[in-house]
Amino acid sequence: MQHFVYIMASRPNGAIYIGRARDLRARVEQHRAGLSVHTERYGIKTLVWFETQDGFAASLQRERALKRWRRAWKNQLIAETNPEWQDMTANIPF
Repeated sequence: MQHFVYIMASRPNGAIYIGRARDLRARVEQHRAGLSVHTERYGIKTLVWFETQDGFAASLQRERALKRWRRAWKNQLIAETNPEWQDMTANIPF
């Protein structure tokens, strides 16, 4: 079953949130509705990066790895696919 690992941001190079979800569209809407304390507190509402994983274990491993990365590496990962840090919600596959 397909899972997603994603990064949301408040603004370019601003506060970020790294997470994973099976239904990324629904999870993004939860963040935007303020149902996550961290994203609500820091105004994190823009999906700036995501990737698909083949299953739960792979998504968990990738999420944990990304959370250990230095901030500069995370910013570079985002900039490689989304240099303007634009919202990518419309690019989520169905």
